[in-house]
Amino acid sequence: MSERWRSVAAAAGLAATDGTTRPTIFAEMTALAVETDSANLGQGFPDADGPEWIRRIAADAILTGQNQYPPGRGIPALRDAIAQHRHRHTGLIANPATEVLVTAGATEALAAALLAFTGPGDEVVTLEPFYDAYAALIAMSGATHATVPLRHENGAFRLDRSSLDAAITDRTRVILINTPHNPTGTVLSADELALVADAAQRADAIVLTDEVYEHLTFGGARHHSIAALAGMAERTVTVSSAGKTFSLTGWKIGWAVAPAPLIEAMTAVKQFLTYSGGAPFQPAIARALTDGDADVRELRDSLADRRDLLVAGLREAGFDLVVPGGTYFVCADAAPFLSESVPDGAAFARMLPRSIGVACVPISAFCSAGSETASALASWVRFTFVKDERTLRSAIERLAQLRVADAPRSAPLG
Repeated sequence: MSERWRSVAAAAGLAATDGTTRPTIFAEMTALAVETDSANLGQGFPDADGPEWIRRIAADAILTGQNQYPPGRGIPALRDAIAQHRHRHTGLIANPATEVLVTAGATEALAAALLAFTGPGDEVVTLEPFYDAYAALIAMSGATHATVPLRHENGAFRLDRSSLDAAITDRTRVILINTPHNPTGTVLSADELALVADAAQRADAIVLTDEVYEHLTFGGARHHSIAALAGMAERTVTVSSAGKTFSLTGWKIGWAVAPAPLIEAMTAVKQFLTYSGGAPFQPAIARALTDGDADVRELRDSLADRRDLLVAGLREAGFDLVVPGGTYFVCADAAPFLSESVPDGAAFARMLPRSIGVACVPISAFCSAGSETASALASWVRFTFVKDERTLRSAIERLAQLRVADAPRSAPLG
């Protein structure tokens, strides 16, 4: 294994002591869920496919010959739809010919941006906890990964200004944010985004904003796109995808919107990643972005109900938690259930499928090893509610076995 690959594997938490790589925590927990016939609330993928009318457009595209390479930047109809969607939701205008790039999911857009804009000697700042791909992609670019903790205070995860200011240096090239935020479910406020914008302008840094959950917010939480703030459109790459919005995660149709010079640089990288893909899916997503608002509202309302169901079940079982403003996920503190033999959230997540038949993932999987945030959230785990109601109710019934009532916090599980 090359030294570069070792650094990427280490950044992703996949480096084993023998020099090989191990599965991601998501693959590990899903495999354990299958082995134990557990309710899998670990990996965030929907149980149900997206709207049939969207899938039929893709099926028709396959049957009518749209199966070869599409244009590297994406078919014109999809780029037009992305630009119109952006204008409708943010008021921002993008030229679909020069300022929109279709990618193989949001992850490729993030990879192309980081590889285009950063390298050895540069720094990329992210929030922490962070989606696990970020650390690996930053390592692939050769840049250094710096983090800003989202602090758990008063029942919420919030951005801390002093920590943000401390993380920004003269080597900061990209500030990568994710809102609504995976894994915490935090929706960054307009004030918090203003802090990020100010930091980016002071450092002359690019903001790379991952907004794949932009339409999945609940309980009055409102998503704001940082590109819409004064002075930010010219330095922001906005990334999103159809996977979460339309429950079509396997189609891997994502996109980036940014000023033309930034899209040009990303395209130069992307042509040596996938070049292009998803030919029959692109016309379907173009229509979905144009005509699918009612479907998005229906999904959001259904997810809100399922969020509330899971939150109530976790509280009844004895967890402290943060009610998410968006995404697919609830973060919960497993501290009442830890013991000498189950000392932290990672051990708890690995024990839970065999103990009661429920899978989750530890928040430590989204943190840098040994960081302040990893320590502060060592007992925390993440559950997903993007499952059908039967699966959620089954998981809640099983989680009820954890109730510890007035038992001491160190009491072991049965």
